Amino acid sequence: MKNLFDILPIYGVEHSSILSKMGDITVGFKVELPELFTMSNDEYEAFHHAWIKAIKVLPVNALLHKQDWFTETKYNADFSNDDTSFLTRSSERFFNERPYLNHECFIFLTKKPLNRKASSSVFSSLLRKTIVPEETLQPKHFHDFLNHVGQFEKILSDSGFISLKRLNDSELADVAIQYLNLKTEGEIIRDIEFKPEWMIGENHCQLYTMADAEFVPALCGSRINYDKYSTDKTKFSVGFASPIGQLLSCNHIYNQYVFIENVQKTMQKLEGKRLRLQSLSAYSRENAIAKDATDNFLNEAIAEQRLPVKAHFNLLAWTDNREELKNIRNLCSSALTQMDATPKLETEGSAQIYWAGIPGNAADFPMNDTFDTFSPQACCFFNLETNYRSSVSPIGIRLGDRLSGRPVHVDISDEPLDKGICTNRNKFILGPSGSGKSFFTNHMVRSYYEKGTHIVLVDVGHSYKGLCDIVNGYYFTYSETNPIKFNPFYIGEADTLDTEKKESIKTLLLALWKKDNETFKRSEYVALSNALQLYFDNVSVNKDLFPCFDSFYEFLKDEFVEVLKGDNVKDKDFDVSNFLYVLRPYYKGGEFDYLLNARENLDLLQQRFIVFELDNIKDHPILFPVITIIIMEVFISKMRKLKGIRKMILIEEAWKAIAKEGMAEYIKYLFKTVRKFFGEAIVVTQEVEDIISSPVVKQAIINNSDCKILLDQSKYQNKFDQIQELLGLTDKEKALVLSINRANDPTKKYKEVFISLGGVLSKVYRTEVSPQEYLAYTTEEKEKVKVQAAAQKFGSIEKGIASLTT
Repeated sequence: MKNLFDILPIYGVEHSSILSKMGDITVGFKVELPELFTMSNDEYEAFHHAWIKAIKVLPVNALLHKQDWFTETKYNADFSNDDTSFLTRSSERFFNERPYLNHECFIFLTKKPLNRKASSSVFSSLLRKTIVPEETLQPKHFHDFLNHVGQFEKILSDSGFISLKRLNDSELADVAIQYLNLKTEGEIIRDIEFKPEWMIGENHCQLYTMADAEFVPALCGSRINYDKYSTDKTKFSVGFASPIGQLLSCNHIYNQYVFIENVQKTMQKLEGKRLRLQSLSAYSRENAIAKDATDNFLNEAIAEQRLPVKAHFNLLAWTDNREELKNIRNLCSSALTQMDATPKLETEGSAQIYWAGIPGNAADFPMNDTFDTFSPQACCFFNLETNYRSSVSPIGIRLGDRLSGRPVHVDISDEPLDKGICTNRNKFILGPSGSGKSFFTNHMVRSYYEKGTHIVLVDVGHSYKGLCDIVNGYYFTYSETNPIKFNPFYIGEADTLDTEKKESIKTLLLALWKKDNETFKRSEYVALSNALQLYFDNVSVNKDLFPCFDSFYEFLKDEFVEVLKGDNVKDKDFDVSNFLYVLRPYYKGGEFDYLLNARENLDLLQQRFIVFELDNIKDHPILFPVITIIIMEVFISKMRKLKGIRKMILIEEAWKAIAKEGMAEYIKYLFKTVRKFFGEAIVVTQEVEDIISSPVVKQAIINNSDCKILLDQSKYQNKFDQIQELLGLTDKEKALVLSINRANDPTKKYKEVFISLGGVLSKVYRTEVSPQEYLAYTTEEKEKVKVQAAAQKFGSIEKGIASLTT
């Protein structure tokens, strides 16, 4: 039994460096890697080359120790905010304690002093300690090493794939303690026992090594195919070492070592080895093969200017449940086999290899457990990816990590604009029926609403009724018993009768009076302007007069006719009788007297959630044109008058009907200008062909939507090239889209969604929600009926949903 602090190899931590008792100096970095499932073949290759270049600048006697931590963690929900909504609280409860694999990556660069005795399984600081070498005491030695470290850091940072943060003294000490404790909570260092079985505290450990060329894959590269997400048409890529990284679902540390030695001495040793093998080749076929392999290695080193290095890779897995050891052995062996490596459970040398993994002690690694290779091959074994990261932006949507469903906060509006990835906030959503399109849009709209956004929705399938009821929004729909009603003449307390408001009313009146092919005269326009001005002057004086179409019609009939007579306005200039006759159906007692005389849901400017459900009137020759003008007026009014407030207009399949009515120009205007007013326009459709059929809309929507959101396109995979060309998707994005829902967790209920931001950032996420959110968003008729019945029984939709989910 030894006291751990007596044999601990770290002498001290200062100047953001670790000094070992053998005189080795180590600098550490916390590393942020690219996210898993987001890189293309070319990006893997470029990242791989960045590593090769970075290793080339490290000095002789330096070594790179990359340590990736993968620890089983649970999501901690945040219940601290009392102001959160019913659905947000439901979501937090649903995801609380969701297990996932947390990942942290560290790089330790160590400089060994000259003439330091190489360690082996027999000689290790675990067994001895010595006086610090003279070279370590010289400041120049340390500063020279820091210059090389700076170059290494710059090359990797400039690649654009990775960011490094230098660890300070306390962080370096914390990492060392975490390693000795295997990430167990608390700062008390646990007992380490290697025999009769290897245990660190309460954890049972196993070590798998790639310490010899015979256990390493015969072929390696920067990436491999991930069959779960690949299709006949596309091959999906992950990093070569991903099977023993993020895809290995148990507690483990993946250690990667690259030792930079004197090239000339290495070559001399290998030449000596080659000559010995040559003289012995007649006695054994193995010697002849080994001689040929050494020949090839030397030829490649000289001909292609490759950097010979020594390398070692190992996988340290652990569990606090002894019964789990067999399962861990199966998982680790399977993962190594996926890389074509031979699984080797280390037993004899595990203590020394584990000890060398202590941050700052990599120079004490037993060199008899390394193998000769070149830096490009060694870099293939680096773990290149990490978990999905949450955005720090306050606005966004909660989606799920693709592997575990862990909630991640995703900003698809502001952050991409700030970073220059996108030039607008507009979105184009494409998904066939049943792909979860309405589900995703409900979830997105709710997330934005809770951050104070003003939302106008134009729908044709009652997809947003549940959400509208929960947030107490205005829901405009048509039925015989409860027809759709508006009041464009009503001016809310926060609104003003400005030129824009008057112009929108004039546009509406002219649309009701004149047919599409009829033009209006200048004199008619002036007369209507005068009529509106006089009417609103009258309303401001007469407080008993309720502003609506009926009172406006009566004002025209009784008072404005007299004004026209006094001004000698002829019928040919403004035929008021014809105007009153044509608009008679909208006055009380007429066929459409309900349409413009509403007395409820009046303050559209201040209402933050408005749904226009057009399903029953999308083919109505009179109602539909009027309502589209009102929708336009509502959103443009919000756009121009609500300064500093986010606005969103989402047009579901209704855009097809709107485009028919000559509204394509409005959509075009909207998509081009909404960005300037802190707004975003979103179009949702099932078929790309619908958009192609309208050239104006095609150009307006697709060219001015930097965020493209696609749901399951598997039914179109054989003709996806057309969609790819139309939307301008890259081959990487095509592979991502066609991987949607291909390997979903059968124990969870969710659909996946692909999001592309400016063609630069592309990812697939889970849209997984709580049972309460599901019932609020569902478009299934049976479930909607149940929710409505429960809402009536318990007095509110929230209580109704709560009763169905308890």
